[in-house]
Amino acid sequence: MRVLLSALIVCCATLVHAAMPSFTFPSIDGGDIDLADWRGQPVLVVNTASRCGFTPQYDGLQALYDRYRDQGLVVLAVPSNDFRQELASNDEVKDFCEVNFGLDIPMTTITPVLGEDAHPFYTWVREEAGFAPAWNFNKILIAPDGSVAATFGSNARPLSRPVISAITAVLN
Repeated sequence: MRVLLSALIVCCATLVHAAMPSFTFPSIDGGDIDLADWRGQPVLVVNTASRCGFTPQYDGLQALYDRYRDQGLVVLAVPSNDFRQELASNDEVKDFCEVNFGLDIPMTTITPVLGEDAHPFYTWVREEAGFAPAWNFNKILIAPDGSVAATFGSNARPLSRPVISAITAVLN
């Protein structure tokens, strides 16, 4: 009876924390970014914009990636114009980020993150965790098991204690 009860508990826990479905984004470098390629790794997904007061956070995102990438962390920038602060084209965004911040973090093309046109990843996060970006530079930490581990608003700097604590908690 105990074995059956234990198996039932494990089964139910698995259902509650079901893994994230596979999501693909067009890459700003061409081709696609498939989140399934990073299964088993923590991924920090950040909706970004080039003309925002929080844009200097790109420096922190790159520093975070540099600090933890060897331990498996991926930082994914998702430029979005939902708050009307992004440049007009993907090429402009890419050039801006390379020239001003020297970014080598993965980056998608300009992508909607809100409303009916939101990328399916953001729809899933809203349904799964009740979180939708309220502004640019909101952060969503996906745990290695594919669950939403933590969410942060724009004011949470990439190298802040809460962000670092959440990331180190899910590193392999």
